[in-house]
Amino acid sequence: MSSLASHVSVFLRERLPLERRASERTCDTYALGLRLFFEFAAQQRKVRPSALTLEVLDAPVVLAFLRHLETDRHNGPATRNLRLAAIRTFARFIEYREPATLAQIQRIRAIPMKRTDTRLINYLNREEMQALLDAPDPRTRDGVRDRAMLHVAYSAGLRVSELVGLRFVDNLDFDPRLSVHVMGKGRRERALPLWRETATALRAWLGRSGASASERMERRTTSTGPVTAMGRKPKNPARRAIVAVLIVAVVILVGGLVFLGLQVLDASFREPDGSPLPGPASNSTP
Repeated sequence: MSSLASHVSVFLRERLPLERRASERTCDTYALGLRLFFEFAAQQRKVRPSALTLEVLDAPVVLAFLRHLETDRHNGPATRNLRLAAIRTFARFIEYREPATLAQIQRIRAIPMKRTDTRLINYLNREEMQALLDAPDPRTRDGVRDRAMLHVAYSAGLRVSELVGLRFVDNLDFDPRLSVHVMGKGRRERALPLWRETATALRAWLGRSGASASERMERRTTSTGPVTAMGRKPKNPARRAIVAVLIVAVVILVGGLVFLGLQVLDASFREPDGSPLPGPASNSTP
């Protein structure tokens, strides 16, 4: 059978990030699951991982790997299912590139996910949440920043990755009321209104972080188009091209007019037959 190396390279570099538009973290998770599986298969066959072929992509090998995760690495059912999902996705990719492996792929895809326990989610009551929001010291710069971050995360229900990925200019809008635009998990977009307390905390942070940030936010709320980091609208490439063409046309037109004027001026100093006019006669001294 053919080597796994070329298939793995295409799967991680093209299939996931380009065709499926998977996030960087998803690609890293799939790469880790496949690396663990290939290392286990290489140890079983006493070869280097680069020497593995498609024959290792079979149900008995995958089942042995899953048992290894739970017994030797002490992974829970959720982690075991995560590794199995990466292998099944890779196997589904292989079945279109290597039709001879369809029977192997069917056996792998028939491996079920293990049932996991559903845990109760703990939560904070109103008084506890308010105490958490009030914990940062508003007299310090870091305290004002942390207070604003906690208010935004709480009022919008953001994940940590969504919170740290926010940008004032791109994601927040104060007009007509405070709202946040979030690109969440699975590339799902959300536009969420925020509370007045959150707006107050954000304005306090803008005031402490410097006037430039406040000015950029004001330009963002009063402008109809996008702005750059300096608060100016980015130049439109199409508009710049049109302006360049107009400038060239004006230069050509002015050059033509100057040339025509020189021709007319030259013709005014010539006879009808084209010979130059005679110069003025000089007065001779007797």
